[in-house]
Amino acid sequence: MNRQAQACVLLLLGGAVLRASLTDLYLRYVKEELRPALHRATPADAASDDEHHDDHDGHGHHEPRVAWLLILPALGLLLVAPPALGAYAANQSGTSLAAGKLPEYPPLPDGDPAVITVYDYAVRAVFDKGQSIGDRRVKVTGFTVAGRDGRPVLTRMRLSCCAADGLPTKVALSGNTPAGLADDTWIEVTGRYSSQLGRDPVNDFEIPYLEVESWRQVPAPRDPYE
Repeated sequence: MNRQAQACVLLLLGGAVLRASLTDLYLRYVKEELRPALHRATPADAASDDEHHDDHDGHGHHEPRVAWLLILPALGLLLVAPPALGAYAANQSGTSLAAGKLPEYPPLPDGDPAVITVYDYAVRAVFDKGQSIGDRRVKVTGFTVAGRDGRPVLTRMRLSCCAADGLPTKVALSGNTPAGLADDTWIEVTGRYSSQLGRDPVNDFEIPYLEVESWRQVPAPRDPYE
């Protein structure tokens, strides 16, 4: 692959990064806080630097033809919008709450019901035994994953940095539970704390329950991760 071809590949990668960073597509790969870093990426400048360096040396290097395969992920990013991590990824990993224990839990947001994340509810339910929730109603949003008892498990993927380190938070549902929903159906659930606990079949970690009062199907959120 000569320098001109390398520059083309870098330009394609630059176009893919721009497409991801100028739209919400980047949210399928990294956390929202990392968007500025994508804007600072300048593969085209790198290509120019490579060409200048090549001219200065007066000779080129011959890379293996397999290097052309680098064009495939660039084209994939430009032409295909991959789905966010969902039920399949959640079924491969156990629920993740080990690092979620806090010495104190802040008050729930105002309003009835209090709108919180799946992770926030799970941490309070498992580690705080629901004391910081009390008798308040809460509203959480996530996608469905089939549970062993046939009831859907409300799930949300949580990122530390990017999709490669995404781990699920799972909340089992009791009470007025949805029925007949396919995996990866996004729902908004309103309910109250339940002391019931289950076990994740993947890692045997505790999964809290939420007593459902009402629920409704909703579109996937702009940012699918927590």
